[in-house]
Amino acid sequence: MKRDDYISWDDYFMGVALLSAKRSKDPNTQVGACIVNEDKKIVGVGYNGFPTGLDDDDFPWDRNGTNYLETKYPFVCHAELNAILNSTRSLKGCTIYVALFPCNECAKAIIQSGIKEIVYLSDKYQHTDEVIASKMMLNQAKVKLRRLTPNQEKIIISFTERL
Repeated sequence: MKRDDYISWDDYFMGVALLSAKRSKDPNTQVGACIVNEDKKIVGVGYNGFPTGLDDDDFPWDRNGTNYLETKYPFVCHAELNAILNSTRSLKGCTIYVALFPCNECAKAIIQSGIKEIVYLSDKYQHTDEVIASKMMLNQAKVKLRRLTPNQEKIIISFTERL
């Protein structure tokens, strides 16, 4: 008889996004993304960080500075963009799982790539201009938006548990 305590597809793919976020070196915000095709196969993952080839010790991680160039914002690639750029195939019709609702810049990339659905956990910046603009574009482009209510509170991964 098969076991019945396995995780749902949504929890699995959001778990991959959250695990990817653990690769981020950002001291304040760690976000991961996982792109899945219609066959439930992962075709891209990413996390927020500096572009490949940049030494992350040479750029700021600060949220605030006396000027824009003293902050992380002009340099960091968001998880969604990294997942799109790291993808292994066309993303037309795919779903992206991301912990934090995408900003307007990521929304543009999501729309342009052909992703049809965004599954997210948190919308904590919903009142910001960036997220309002994001939702305006995503709605016009008919990208489905779905806030995930996970079936699991947490998933524990152990490297020492016997199989």
